[in-house]
Amino acid sequence: MPATAPAPSARCCPHTTNPALTRWAGIGAILLAVVGVQVVGGMVTAGSVGGWYSSLAKPSWTPPDWVFGPVWAVMYALMAIAAGLVWAARDRGDVCGALGLFGAQLAANLAWTVFFFGFHSPLLGLIDLVALWCIVAATVVDFWQIRRAAGAVLVPYLVWVTYAGVLNAAILLRNPG
Repeated sequence: MPATAPAPSARCCPHTTNPALTRWAGIGAILLAVVGVQVVGGMVTAGSVGGWYSSLAKPSWTPPDWVFGPVWAVMYALMAIAAGLVWAARDRGDVCGALGLFGAQLAANLAWTVFFFGFHSPLLGLIDLVALWCIVAATVVDFWQIRRAAGAVLVPYLVWVTYAGVLNAAILLRNPG
């Protein structure tokens, strides 16, 4: 009798003899990744907000600088909650791809900060934001299919990334070169 391949969830989201340990380890990894991106992004941003960013021509509908920190804090919290809900459903074989997309969107999120604030490049930032928007949209769809609440929790983040993309494009148009 041929051996059967392990279920997809067994390959990328292994279960142990201690389910509570697995649950908390996964949630801890999600929190560590999200907080890590938030902290590194904040450090990159802090070096540019007072100088380079304040010197840019921006549209009149740009929020004051103090708004971005609290909004991003809420967005990162929503990301962690959504990924935690998906991780809790890890007995399903389809969570691995969704969590992979989640990791990709975290990387693209951090890349935008590095491109826009670190490299002072609204053009690279906008290119990254287009990719980020696509990855977040795909993550919302995948999360929704696994657990509707997880997809719904990411919708404000998708809206915020949309706004950030439009704002980034407006800044690029006002500051060519």
